[in-house]
Amino acid sequence: SALEKAKSTKPDMIVLDLGLPNMDGLDVCRNLRAQNLDMPILILTARTSELDLVVGLDAGADDYIVKPFDPSELVARMKVRLRRSTAEISTDLQIGNIKIDQIEHSIIRDGQVIALTRLEFDLLVALAKDPGRVFTRDALLSEVWGYRHSTDTRLVNVHVQRLRSKIEHDPEHPEIVMTVRGVGYKAGGPA
Repeated sequence: SALEKAKSTKPDMIVLDLGLPNMDGLDVCRNLRAQNLDMPILILTARTSELDLVVGLDAGADDYIVKPFDPSELVARMKVRLRRSTAEISTDLQIGNIKIDQIEHSIIRDGQVIALTRLEFDLLVALAKDPGRVFTRDALLSEVWGYRHSTDTRLVNVHVQRLRSKIEHDPEHPEIVMTVRGVGYKAGGPA
C-alpha cells in the first residue's frame, strides 16, 4: 500500500528502512525507481558493509544512513536533499559533448536523453559548474550532499561509478567525470 501511496501522492522525500516485515526495503526502492518516481530516497539500515552501501545505492537510493544514528543528522540530511530538489536553477551547462539543462533537469549526449537520478544530476551539475576544478570527496560531500563534516566518502565513489555507467561511452576509461588519483574528481571530456 505504501508503494501505491507514493505513486499517487508523490511525496517530497521517502525515508526507507530496509528491515521491513513483508517486503525487502531494497525491492521497495527498486520498485519506486522503476515507476520513475523522482523523489529523494534516504535508506535507514543496520547493515554496515561497503557491499550493502553499494547495493542500496544501486537500488536507487540517494543517501544511506546507518543505525544507530543521531536524529539531528537524519534531519540535516533530509533538509539537504529537499533543498537540492526544490532549488531554482536557471542556466545550461556543458561538459564535453554532454549538455545539461538545469531547468528541464535533462542530460543530452549525442542527441540522446540520459536518465539520471536527482542525486546523480546534482553531482554532474556540481562538477560541470566548475570545470577543471578538482573536487575532493569531502568537497563533493559538502557541495552535493550538504554534509558539513567529513563522513563516509564511499558514498561519493559509488555515485560517481553509477553516474559514469550512464554518461560515459566507456566507464572503465572515463572522459567526462575523471579521477584525479589521491585527490578526487573533476569534469573533463572532449569538446
